[in-house]
Amino acid sequence: MNTFIGKIEARLDSKGRTFVPAQYRKILVEMGSSHIIMRRDTDNACIIFYPEHVWQAKVSELRNALDEWNPEDQMLLMQFMSEAEILDMDAQGRVLLQKKHLEMIGAEQDIVFVGMLDRIAVWNPEVFADKQMPTQDLASLIRQRMKKTNA
Repeated sequence: MNTFIGKIEARLDSKGRTFVPAQYRKILVEMGSSHIIMRRDTDNACIIFYPEHVWQAKVSELRNALDEWNPEDQMLLMQFMSEAEILDMDAQGRVLLQKKHLEMIGAEQDIVFVGMLDRIAVWNPEVFADKQMPTQDLASLIRQRMKKTNA
């Protein structure tokens, strides 16, 4: 299965390095991804890790939706791309998260990796827990969304 699922807690070392969970590393290898593209999420206080091919597809989708001669679209693309970084995993499977990104998500030592099918979100565990909706609300919302797609 080539999808990222589950929630995995991790710790940062004093330099801001963390191990990408082994099950996620395995999927990245299966996908042929030698790099991770990291970008802060546009709506939530988390960081998103994209495998290379997923990132390329998202960038293509964005580029195709924009008019290269429109100054606002140019700025949108520049800002979106300027907030992305290429991360390399070291031989032990660790990545270095810059202090500015850790501050943005409010993480000091503990983080949580959350699988999102084709990408991975990295959260401060407390912030992620606070964002969770009650089980009944989640079930109701899933039913509503599934009815829309099955209609």
